[in-house]
Parts: sequence; structure tokens; C-alpha cells
Amino acid sequence: MSVLEIRDLHARVEDTEILKGVNLTLESGEIHALMGPNGSGKSTLAYVIAGHPHYEVTQGDILVDGQSLLEMEADERCKAGVFLAFQYPVAVPGVSVANFLRTAVSNVRGYTAQAAQAEGKNATIGSNLMPMREFRKELTDKMKAYNVDPSFARRYLNDGFSGGEKKRTEVLQMAMLEPKFAILDESDSGLDIDALRVVADGINKLATQDRGFLMITHYQRLLNYVTPNKVSIFHGGRIVMTGGPEVAHMLEERGYGWVEKEFGPAKSSTQSAEAVAA
Repeated sequence: MSVLEIRDLHARVEDTEILKGVNLTLESGEIHALMGPNGSGKSTLAYVIAGHPHYEVTQGDILVDGQSLLEMEADERCKAGVFLAFQYPVAVPGVSVANFLRTAVSNVRGYTAQAAQAEGKNATIGSNLMPMREFRKELTDKMKAYNVDPSFARRYLNDGFSGGEKKRTEVLQMAMLEPKFAILDESDSGLDIDALRVVADGINKLATQDRGFLMITHYQRLLNYVTPNKVSIFHGGRIVMTGGPEVAHMLEERGYGWVEKEFGPAKSSTQSAEAVAA
């Protein structure tokens, strides 16, 4: 079993503090939903875990299986088992989905490192990557398993993709990279009901006992298809309440207004700071 621990985490952008003492533990096999209003700091938490360079951690720690991530670059955190699915995935014209995934998988699984160790020997093009035959078979099998059209492999990454196609591609990335912990930043954003069901089905297939999920969302609708073990309310840069699925139902019924009344107003600068960093 693996464990992701966030201990008293504080982070800022320039002079604006956004995270103000976040404590959270996520274990393998667990789905933890993080809900909160716009500007509460949810996306900042996701970016800080993944190693976004615009954020400065001023206090606390992030650990995977007892190893701190704070001194690691984003690619090293990925190798350590952390995956971030973006709310707005970036298009990369000129780079096909297949080439992107082969390069990413090769790095995470150590093929690139093996090639570097063997530098100086006679090398062929692509020798630092996962063997093409193995990669193609695995990609084809997983595209079929996760309802991704085979033509996606030849398309440029997220270029001209609909919102649903981008989110399906990120589910495919998760399936290929096999992270210990997946952080999903509003994966239900901009999806129609059919696309939402496809994405939810992919998440449920990936939610094994070897993997933990931190799902960031505003709404109950994704949680109608992916049942969390825990639900936390994020407000003012910290977690103010944690419970079971009933917390999400309560938010659906009552909204977020009562959260501010009970736990105090959040500083309005949080939302603008998140926007600048993104």
C-alpha cells in the first residue's frame, strides 16, 4: 500500500498566500473528493502537488511513501507515482498522442535512464524508448478498454479536441502511466452527460486497490458515477470539513453559502492569484 501525505502545507504566488495549512492523507484504493467554491485554492493544491513552478511552498511537506516531493521537478514527481489531469489540457500541435505517450511511458518506466547508462555504445534511433511493438500492443489494448477511438493515436495531442475528447485522452494517459496517485482537477468540467459517463467509467476501471484518487470538483454530478470514500470541503485555502459521501449531498442541497458563514469569509485575492499562476 502507498500513501500520499500532505502536512501543514502553505503555498503562495508572489506575495499572495493561497494554501494555508492543508492536511490530507490519501491511501491506495481510496477515492477522496475535494469540493469547494471557485477561488478556494483547490486547483492550487493540485498544481503544488504536481510541482508547478509558479507556486512557492513556504511551509509543510508533501510525501509519497515517506519521501518528500518538494525538491523534485515535475517529471521526477511523475516517476514517483503522481499524475495530474488538468482542468484545461493544453494542445500540442505537431506531437501525436502516440508519440507523446510513448515518450512519457518510456521516461516513467525507466527506458530513458537505461539508454543514458548505455551511452557510448552503438545506438539506434528510438533505442531510448519503450520497444515499438510492445508499446503499440499495450496502447491498442488500453484504447479499446477505455473507449478511446484508435484514430486518436495519430491526432496531435489535444489539438482540435472537444472537451470530452481531451478528458478521455487524459484517462488514457492515466491507464498508460499507471500512477500510484491520480489528481483530477475538475475532470467533469465542460462535459455533456455521455462524455461524463465515459470518463467516469474510465476512472472506475482505474480505481484499483493499487491506486488512490484525489478528485477536485464543484458538483455532485461526477460523484453520481464515481463513489468517493471521503469528501472534504475546501475553503479559504484549507480543508474545513471531511466526511463521507453525505457531505457532497449536503453541498448539493445547501450550496456553499453556509460554509462561509460557519468558517468565515475567504480572502478575495485567492481566486485572482490562482488565475495568475495558471
